[in-house]
Amino acid sequence: MSRHTHNFVNNYDGEKIIFGLDRETDEKSLIAYLQKFTDDELMRVLVKRLSDEDIGKIVDYVLGILKKHLKEEEYHQIFLKD
Repeated sequence: MSRHTHNFVNNYDGEKIIFGLDRETDEKSLIAYLQKFTDDELMRVLVKRLSDEDIGKIVDYVLGILKKHLKEEEYHQIFLKD
């Protein structure tokens, strides 16, 4: 199965991450923003500073979004890379 990738942010041709202009820019900005957020170096620093409550809120929110928009098969194939 494929490994996880973060190629979009490295190839993003938009000048800035900006929200509110139009749907296409919002989508591209969201991808770039979230890939920056999950950068390995940032996560090594940030995760140690998060409270248990912060971790729980992030997990609950992300899992809720995944459950709302992915079928179970998609969750396993696309997210978990089973």
